[in-house]
Amino acid sequence: MKISRIFTVTLGSLVLAACTQTTEQNAKPQEKHSHWGYTGHESPEHWGELSPKFRICGEGKNQSPVNITNAIDGKLSPIKMDYHPSNVEVVNNGHTIQVDFKDTTNVLQFEGKSYTLKQFHFHVPSENHIKGKSFPFEAHFVHADAQGNLAVVGVLYELKGDNQRLAPIWKNLPSKAGEKYTLETAFDPATLIPKKRDYYRFNGSLTTPPCSEGVNWLVLKNYDTIGQAQVDAFSALMHGNNNRPIQPINSRVIVE
Repeated sequence: MKISRIFTVTLGSLVLAACTQTTEQNAKPQEKHSHWGYTGHESPEHWGELSPKFRICGEGKNQSPVNITNAIDGKLSPIKMDYHPSNVEVVNNGHTIQVDFKDTTNVLQFEGKSYTLKQFHFHVPSENHIKGKSFPFEAHFVHADAQGNLAVVGVLYELKGDNQRLAPIWKNLPSKAGEKYTLETAFDPATLIPKKRDYYRFNGSLTTPPCSEGVNWLVLKNYDTIGQAQVDAFSALMHGNNNRPIQPINSRVIVE
């Protein structure tokens, strides 16, 4: 069985969120982290109350992240990730470290459509779980098609030695919200994608306000590795964890 459902959500509304935002670095620093966060009154359980624009964070039925369990065999089509070395900018937006792409040469092909890689960013610990298991780290590769529909590829990390493929980014982590750094040499995002690309698919949302739904989620079954020191360095910049808790599956189906 093959499930093929494409939701239409305008890119203009989606880019408001940190997890998929390609223009957030242009906002004033104080605007990047003053309205929502991960602790206290601005923590995830309060997001839906902080602004009418965030209401779906509390009322939505297809929210992300999820615990991936009871997946059904849907004979999913292979995904192709045609990535190349690219000029990138590393941004501390106050919620995560985000790597923005200045070109459109990196493409995800999925169910007959092409999605351009806009950015990738990180969460600690992982936002998505697999069969109840949390991971120490997760990367989200955010893509948009010509109509603004989003596809997010999630890569989960297990602890091991330092990940040298992440080193060019970790050596240039902006220390304060609003700061950015342009890497002097091209960065190849393909080095961060496992060679085996079997995946789980489900329909979900942004994992940060405004929590817009209609996002195609593709979480890879094969993991990458990261060192504890790298995780600690990221956590220190974020002043703790930056993961949204697991959201109810409700009537959704997870396909593998």
